[in-house]
Amino acid sequence: MIVGGTSETADGGKGWFVGPWKSVVPVAVGWADRGIDEPHRHDQMFEIYLVARGESVALIAGERVHLDAGDMLVVEPGESHTFVYSSADYLHFVVQAPFVAGDKVDLDA
Repeated sequence: MIVGGTSETADGGKGWFVGPWKSVVPVAVGWADRGIDEPHRHDQMFEIYLVARGESVALIAGERVHLDAGDMLVVEPGESHTFVYSSADYLHFVVQAPFVAGDKVDLDA
């Protein structure tokens, strides 16, 4: 059994519960307590976002997507994405699958 919590959120507003770099779990599972505006893409991984509370606006391949608590968003490999707004009470969970180390390409804002 592996148990984790969001109480260890760093100043950057995000963190990881578990992933292949520190366990046998084959996917990465993390969280963010705000929408992070860091445009990037993954060439091999899917990112699945599960909004737990609050609301946000993501920019996916140039399309604005409004997300509310209870919503799910799947970003497919190759799709550029970032968050451009989040409410003060925002929290999402994220799963990266299949996890591929180094599969993040930063994009200019």
